[in-house]
Amino acid sequence: MEFTMKTGDLATQKTPCLILGVFEQQPLAGPAAAMDRASGGRLSELWKKGDLDGEAGRTLMLYDLPGLVAERVLLIDFGKPQEFNRNNYRKTLAAAVAYLQQTQAGEAMLAFPATLPAGMDLYAAIRDAVMTAEDRVYRYTRTKEDKKAPKTPLGQLTLWVSSEPDLAIAEHAIRHGAAMASGVNLARELGNLPGNLCTPTYLADQAVELGGRCDALKVEVLDEDAMAELKMGALLSVSRGSRQPAKLIVMEYRGGKADAKPIMLVGKGLTFDAGGISIKPAAEMDEMKYDMCGGASVIGTMRAVCELGLPINLVGVVPASENLPDGDANKPGDIVTSMSGQTIEILNTDAEGRLILCDALTYCKRFDPALVIDLATLTGACVIALGKHAAGLFTADDQLAAEIQQAGEAVGDRAWRLPLWEDYQQQLDSNFADMANVGGREAGAITAACFLARYTKDYPWAHLDIAGVAWVGGKEKGGTGRPVALLTQLLLARSGVLKP
Repeated sequence: MEFTMKTGDLATQKTPCLILGVFEQQPLAGPAAAMDRASGGRLSELWKKGDLDGEAGRTLMLYDLPGLVAERVLLIDFGKPQEFNRNNYRKTLAAAVAYLQQTQAGEAMLAFPATLPAGMDLYAAIRDAVMTAEDRVYRYTRTKEDKKAPKTPLGQLTLWVSSEPDLAIAEHAIRHGAAMASGVNLARELGNLPGNLCTPTYLADQAVELGGRCDALKVEVLDEDAMAELKMGALLSVSRGSRQPAKLIVMEYRGGKADAKPIMLVGKGLTFDAGGISIKPAAEMDEMKYDMCGGASVIGTMRAVCELGLPINLVGVVPASENLPDGDANKPGDIVTSMSGQTIEILNTDAEGRLILCDALTYCKRFDPALVIDLATLTGACVIALGKHAAGLFTADDQLAAEIQQAGEAVGDRAWRLPLWEDYQQQLDSNFADMANVGGREAGAITAACFLARYTKDYPWAHLDIAGVAWVGGKEKGGTGRPVALLTQLLLARSGVLKP
């Protein structure tokens, strides 16, 4: 989708559709009031007929308003002014884009209301508009004909601001929002692909392709022989049950100073997880193609950073494998040795994500990182704890926790901190190895994070459990691309591009 910006007399702007926001039981204000005056009161006359009832997300299309050059005017209802928050703002913009997709407009101009959502400035409002529009026009078409595809898809959105100084703000917001949306959509697309197409090799190929388009990005893919030389026994134990060879994808972006320590993102890339010998129930097992969304989000974030050309050093690591039952697959009771030299008793083969992550986290040490964040669809327990609204955040660093949570709040991609207390470590005790790979039913998301913490003592580290937020299940199932926006926001701030 193409985004542009304009200012000047709104009534004289030529566009197939002008989008104006209104509020329940309030006089028209800002751009809507100006267009009412330009139309000789005709806009308010039609609005007062009551077809918009004050519910956020309702829309009303008007045609041939006098005094306006725009071919159409789409009124969008933001609801009650006292309830005008980010959720209602996004909901209403999404409804507007969905409506426009059903028309022949193809292009539109959005005039921002005089009142912005609570807690948001113009930069955030414009960036949210870009990301919301991109979210609504995304459609999965790789393996099916989209019979409901719009005949005239919305291909261009112009964002109108009221003054010349606001154009600079709009330019940054559009650029940042478009890059975030590009990364989000890549992560969504990779997640939505079926496991027979999106294999570990396919994931690696996508990273290599991205590296070919970004001069600052170097991509290396380690095969199983290379991982064996590194003694990645935990990771390789998972891939033994699959005919698809595991890959360790390493993406090194150099945009900062040569001597600056890199930030590292590590994403779980289980392209399909049947649970191994501890096989999952058949119901909804198809959704386990989304078990690689951590890895997809790392690749998506790398794309966003490449498009923005951020002045930062960043390394993305994606351990990619399948977890399937096979004669050579892990068995409950098996003991494997990780790259760190620590031994692991496998009590449940369906707790495989931590096995591939722990070797990847040990691998991170060679980069002497300033910070490592891993993200993984790791536990159903996190879904039970937080639902689909927030990712689970684990770190022993209070300042880092606050930084990640602030990044999530800033972009509407939230995380919530859960404890990482030493008390929980005893649940991983094993009679036969340095640790077990599960700690029982109690506090399952926490003990999974405690397991990973044993491999991250040499650098600042945080873990994001994204099992609840990476995809939507059921009838409307599909990838969300989270937490690409959160991570990109964090990197924008860390690079100094965004000032506090």
